[in-house]
Parts: sequence; C-alpha cells; structure tokens
Amino acid sequence: MSILLPILVFGMIVFVHEMGHFLLAKKHGIGVIEFSLGFGPKLFSFQKGETTYALKLFPLGGSCMMMDELAEEEYDIIPEKSFRNKPIGARIAVIAAGPVFNFLLAFVLAVIVIGTVGIDRPVLSGVMEGFPAEEAGMQAGDRITRINGQDIVIYREVSLYLALHQKEDLAVTFERDGEKHQVLLTPKYYEETGTYMMGIQVSGQRDKTTVPETLGYSAYEVKYWISYTLTSLRMLIQGKIGAESMTGPVGLVSTMSDMVEDSKPDGMLYVFLNLINFGILLSANLGVVNLLPLPALDGGRIFFFLIELVRGKPIDPEKEGMVHMAGMVLLMALMVFVLYHDIVRLL
Repeated sequence: MSILLPILVFGMIVFVHEMGHFLLAKKHGIGVIEFSLGFGPKLFSFQKGETTYALKLFPLGGSCMMMDELAEEEYDIIPEKSFRNKPIGARIAVIAAGPVFNFLLAFVLAVIVIGTVGIDRPVLSGVMEGFPAEEAGMQAGDRITRINGQDIVIYREVSLYLALHQKEDLAVTFERDGEKHQVLLTPKYYEETGTYMMGIQVSGQRDKTTVPETLGYSAYEVKYWISYTLTSLRMLIQGKIGAESMTGPVGLVSTMSDMVEDSKPDGMLYVFLNLINFGILLSANLGVVNLLPLPALDGGRIFFFLIELVRGKPIDPEKEGMVHMAGMVLLMALMVFVLYHDIVRLL
C-alpha cells in the first residue's frame, strides 16, 4: 500500500492533465487517436469511435494523441478534425488545458485538506529567549502580516522567506489586539540548525475555517505552491541549488511511500490527507513546469503558436517538429540524469 497509494496519486495527477487536453480537443472538434494512462506496453485497451483508450504498463505518464500529430500513413487523418487545421485560439486552448486542469486539481485537493484540518495561520505561540523577536518585544498571539513588504498569509511563507533570505535584515509587520506594529530584526545564527533565525515559535496546529475561508485559502494554497515552484526553478538557474537535487517519479514515489509509513500510526485519514497534500504540490508543480516555454513541453508549443500570431502564418511544421524533437531528446537526457540520482539516493 505504501507504494501503490503514491503511484495512484501520481497517476491521478497525470490523468487529469491529459484529460484537460482530451476534453478541450473534443470540444473543438479535434480527433483524438489515443488517450492513454501510463507508457510502455499496453495492459488493455478498447476502441470507442475514433479513439483508442489504453492503460499501459508504467503508470507514471500518459498521452492524448490528436489527429495531425502522428504520421498520416499510420492513421487516417480527417482534415476537418485535424489539430493543425483548427483556429489558433482553439489550438492554444487545447494545449493550455493540461496545465490549467492541474491547477484546478490542486485547488480541489486543497479544499479537501483545508476543509478537513484548516490552515497554518502565521500566529506565534511564543518567542525564543535571547533572539531578535524577543528583544523587539514580539510575543505569543502576534500575527505576522508582512516581511520586507511581502504579504504573509500562511506560516509556511515565513519559513520560505527566511530560508531564501538568510542574513538579511527583516522589516516585520504584525498585528496584536487589532493594532499593527512594525519591528526591524537582524536574524541571529543558531548553531543547532546551522541557520539564521529571528526566534519565533508556532504551535504547528491548524485553525478550522468557514466555507468561504476554505475556498479563499485553497486558491491561495495553489498560488503558494506555484510561487514555490517558480522560486525553486529560479534558484536552480542561478546555481543556488544543484541539478542533483531534482527529484523524478521514482524519487517522488519513494518520498511519498516513506510519508505513508510515517503517517500510519495516526490512522488512514492522515495517510490520505498527507498524500492529498503532497498531491497539491505535485499538481501545481506539473502545471508550472509544463507551461515553461521550452521545446517538447506544452509551453513550448504555445510559444510557437504566439510566434504564428505575430507572423500571421505558421512556422514550417517540419522545422517546428525538429525543434520539439531536439527538446524531447534533451528532456529524456534530463530524465535519465534525475533517475540516476533518484536510484543513488535510494541505495
């Protein structure tokens, strides 16, 4: 179960992504040749209309292959159902639908988690003796609302900001009894953790929310994970974190399996909630990464459509195909690199 459950969560996220492409393709009258979950050899499949629906051996992927995306000699291409013959707005909508459905899934999962256990408000349960927060007069019950001009809604934003801005002075705005206060803190080095801290403490408990709050905070939860993913990518590009720190499907399943084992003593409800919570991150992450304007990704295809809009005519299909093929080769090389490090970490 500790392996099967993470695979099911991962499969659900991929399924929803491909379902986004599928539904928008059908809406715009585009023929779908094959809709599959997984990759590799087919376990079973069936035909309905023009579409083959398949479940394949390895459940960590999927595809929605549309007419005009495969060689004509392999399949009968109906011109009026060809993807390439549709208006550019329809093509952009179909390709963007995968990432958009991932964001929608992340929102639904966030509603489940927050509706069940609440949110982590940035309210202090205490301060550490001898640290800047105590010296500045902060105390239990204070609610942090801004740090260096950045709004703070959930406590994880405080942790993330401190992790990314070590040694920096912090202009902290907080509320106490309805009044706003601002203090300037210089984080202090803490040997036990090897990090710079302002010395605040939180209970770790989550506060229950009303239905409107649940919906609002769920949308904010998705925004948080999108920002988290973009920040991680920026740090990767800037060299602040190494490529070996990236994790692929094998590493993710391993991490989620460990999480399942750790959650079992608390009961199946918490196993379920922890998996769903991890699913929010994965679904938002997949949506962001797929929108990057890189060849072979959804964002890369949208980028070519935007060029077509500017030029007033499409780029030669063969040239575009060569770019995407080169991107696919590089993507596969990256996947092998990540897989290698996943296996090394497991061993």
